[in-house]
Amino acid sequence: MTQRTALITGGMGGLGTVLCQHLHSLGYQVATTYVHDSGREKRWQSEQEKLGYAGMREYPCDVTDLQACRQLFERTSADLGTVDCLVNMAGITRDSQFVKMEEKDWLDVIGTNLIGVFNVTRQYVAPMIENGFGRIVNISSVNAAKGQFGQTNYSAAKSGMHGFTKSLALEVARKGVTVNTVSPGYVETEMVLKIDEKIRDKIRNSIPVQRFGDPLEIARAVAFLLDDKAGYITGSELAVNGGLHMQ
Repeated sequence: MTQRTALITGGMGGLGTVLCQHLHSLGYQVATTYVHDSGREKRWQSEQEKLGYAGMREYPCDVTDLQACRQLFERTSADLGTVDCLVNMAGITRDSQFVKMEEKDWLDVIGTNLIGVFNVTRQYVAPMIENGFGRIVNISSVNAAKGQFGQTNYSAAKSGMHGFTKSLALEVARKGVTVNTVSPGYVETEMVLKIDEKIRDKIRNSIPVQRFGDPLEIARAVAFLLDDKAGYITGSELAVNGGLHMQ
């Protein structure tokens, strides 16, 4: 089997790390991006190597900066060759009621979560088309479909990601490239565990399966769509939310 190369943007968070680990365990050559953070990337790499995930590559890249994304493409091409699989995961939140939301909070979230998808994908999709194979997975959110109080910016950006998915999927379907969306619900990551316990319990009780997701469940969903044999699935949204929102 041909070894595939996967690039995960923003893959050093709780969910992203598990995805990187899972793809590594499946035999992928794995690379991820980060925004420079005083040596965080070195600590992350050291931690992964200790856990047995040696050889993963890390690249600095602000996905809101088109030139930085061009430089990322040049570096990954030189180091890794063709990137067969792209997972757009880089994202931020700046929650606030809309009537109180600052313009910067709106623009920052749209810039990272949606414009960043354009900036990165624009670099990697042409080589996929030329090679006749490619897998693109965009990580959205349950709140894109269901909405969330205080997240007009985040929900708008994440909804836009799936519109991007469907339109690009139509353009590249005949070229062996698939484009899909995975929309996680509440997952048991450090960010969720920091929520006040009473609020956390309320959220958990609202989920039909009565628990938070395991990050590995999301990683497996992404890996399924990245697989060579998933070529008949494109333009789709895979909701992994425990029944919190059903479409």
